[in-house]
Amino acid sequence: MDLFNYSRRETAEVNVGGAPLGSSHPIRIQSMTNTPTPDTEACVAQVKRIVDAGADYVRLTAQGIKEAENLKNINAALRHDGYMVPLVADIHFNPNVADVAARYVEKVRINPGNYVDGARTFKKLEYTDEEYAKEIQKIRERLVPFLNICKENHTAIRLGVNHGSLSDRIRNRYGDTPEGMVESCMEFLRICVSEHFTNVVISMKSSNTAVMVKSVRLLASVMEKEGMKFPFHLGVTEAGEGEDGRIKSALGIGALLSDGLGDTIRVSLSEAPEAEVPVARKLVDYVLQREGHPYIPGAEAAEFNYLSPVRRETAVLHNIGGDQVPVVIAERLDGKGGTNPEFRPDYIYTGHHLPEDREAGVEYIVDADLWKGEKDTYPAFNSEQLPFIGGCSADLKFLFLTYMAQTDEVIACLKQHPEIVIISQSNHPNRLGEHRALVHQLMNEGLKNPVVFFQHYEENEAENFQIKAAIDMGALILDGLCDGIFLYNQGNLSHATVDATAFGILQAGRVRTSKTEYISCPGCGRTLYNLESTIARIKAATSHLKGLKIGIMGCIVNGPGEMADADYGYVGAGRGKISLYKKKECIEKNIPEEEAVEKLIELIKANGDYTEEK
Repeated sequence: MDLFNYSRRETAEVNVGGAPLGSSHPIRIQSMTNTPTPDTEACVAQVKRIVDAGADYVRLTAQGIKEAENLKNINAALRHDGYMVPLVADIHFNPNVADVAARYVEKVRINPGNYVDGARTFKKLEYTDEEYAKEIQKIRERLVPFLNICKENHTAIRLGVNHGSLSDRIRNRYGDTPEGMVESCMEFLRICVSEHFTNVVISMKSSNTAVMVKSVRLLASVMEKEGMKFPFHLGVTEAGEGEDGRIKSALGIGALLSDGLGDTIRVSLSEAPEAEVPVARKLVDYVLQREGHPYIPGAEAAEFNYLSPVRRETAVLHNIGGDQVPVVIAERLDGKGGTNPEFRPDYIYTGHHLPEDREAGVEYIVDADLWKGEKDTYPAFNSEQLPFIGGCSADLKFLFLTYMAQTDEVIACLKQHPEIVIISQSNHPNRLGEHRALVHQLMNEGLKNPVVFFQHYEENEAENFQIKAAIDMGALILDGLCDGIFLYNQGNLSHATVDATAFGILQAGRVRTSKTEYISCPGCGRTLYNLESTIARIKAATSHLKGLKIGIMGCIVNGPGEMADADYGYVGAGRGKISLYKKKECIEKNIPEEEAVEKLIELIKANGDYTEEK
């Protein structure tokens, strides 16, 4: 794979009704209903809204035989009204339901973690190699009849591996790891290939963007070694809603699409399903602008491991680099303030002049040609000002630099000045590739200067800004190359919005925590309480808490597993009933929904993690 130049990964074609994917087909957009599948009228109406919003596929949950049987009626009603969208059935725990659904929809999603293996219990189980092989044989015996039904009905399947529902068998041998997710998938893929069934799509999902991206990269490599070219469905599970859901989805999905991985995507938001579709479309369209871009002559550093990246080793300069969290640099070139104390940048760049009124707790950067050595400020140079760097006595300097300007003279200067922090700039259509090329050249030269990525936009809508900035930063963060982020927007957005987006991106990339993180599912036909209003109530009561992760799950299918690294969990247990978790432990079951939010706050307080809002 070329780290610096965009091209889509070559994949096989998979036929999904009248909208095939993979190969040379467009990247498909999809969403999922949250209406009860037995309610034909409600499902049909919602599918129409999703399709009218621009979706290529629509998924519906089929948790039982009754729901699977009704897919026939939903499909027929849609076709009668002229909606030919391929339908996808979502199956958990019961392979018999998959057998039924495969007769009535164009694609069936099964989960290798619970298709044959029992529900996850987090118990320690040890298998001998012989016992393990017998478990694989059990999967074959149950999977092959399903594949035959799919062959007969021209039904595609998605092998949907979810980090939150890996089986105890996989988890005990491989751990809760991307490697475990890959093996869970490959067990099923090898059976599919041996049975000459290739109408298969793969997904590797997690609410943790680092796990999600690493698992897809790793699976693509493993499949290539075994001669497989199955296409990918991409998504970040339980991404949440609002700006958090958009940033987290754009960062994870965008990091993979930017490297040419991904043939269909779903942006999972805890909102109306049709709201997911335009976000997904913006995401895909922005990445595809890179097609046919001018060639970037980058050279990959020998020490870089794309499949298992670690943070690049850099010098510690003030609070930048080393093992410190990436910094946020903001600009105030208009001379105005507007810092939100919730998301206070580490540095503010003001151009030629320091403001009369300085924002408390922030350090300043000014242009070097007018810098007078003011206390607590740092000079910024561009590559044409290298002769001035040697005469600057500051113990911290910033150098604005592009990859193409990183000449032998610049490299020599950097070797003489380890106190320089590089602010990497790019106006290239594939700015990810150019930023990467700059850092890899530093690595090849043995340079340890920290790198802050400067990203420039002209956006007037917050959603567009959040999506684009998260896409551009995703792979850079997850590659371990980011010592800081500097977002500059020349549109109408406030400084506070830009700053909050920068901090949101770093949190979505799991490299700096600045606020409560909500791991909330988008809801589906299995959800038995009002998810959107519940999220709003929980956020209102807890958003001021710092550093906590709170899982808000519609049901138990992925709930306990997907929120395993959350501090607290709120999970639907039945109609109008909620169970509360502390880490992986269920603390209280079947609480009436109207009491559950208050009980959650009581649980957080009882464990000393709650502070009153100031």
